[in-house]
Amino acid sequence: MTASEKPRRPQSVLFACTMNAVRSPMAEAIARQFFGKEIFFASAGVRQGKLDPFATAVMEEIGIDLQKHKPHTFEDLEDSSYDLIVSLSPEAHHRALEFTRTDAVDVVYWPTLDPTAVEGSREAMLDAYRGVRDGLVKRIREILGVRPMGSV
Repeated sequence: MTASEKPRRPQSVLFACTMNAVRSPMAEAIARQFFGKEIFFASAGVRQGKLDPFATAVMEEIGIDLQKHKPHTFEDLEDSSYDLIVSLSPEAHHRALEFTRTDAVDVVYWPTLDPTAVEGSREAMLDAYRGVRDGLVKRIREILGVRPMGSV
């Protein structure tokens, strides 16, 4: 590849975290906001979780609705063929490597704070979730070549 060529974008991306309740659904929704149906996005957790209301609230702040997201696990996935798996927690990274052991899939690890561990006032907790959201926006833009746009 020459310096002027852009790397090929993946056609399917799985975001994974521990319970598919905060980080991976946020990443999936942000990526879909950028690309619509141009790239297939999904998310999964190592364990079954319940969608977090703080995650829903901070996503609504940037115009993305998470209300319809149903958390699920790797075992719930209908398809296991992804070009890229982005793991957002150590446990999810370990599971992603097991999941792709016999496949030629790129697996990357983005260490991402678990905002559910933050204690304090409601505003302090929301700030932690906003930090995760904004970090995911930045990384998704970088890895998939998205130009800054609108409120996201």
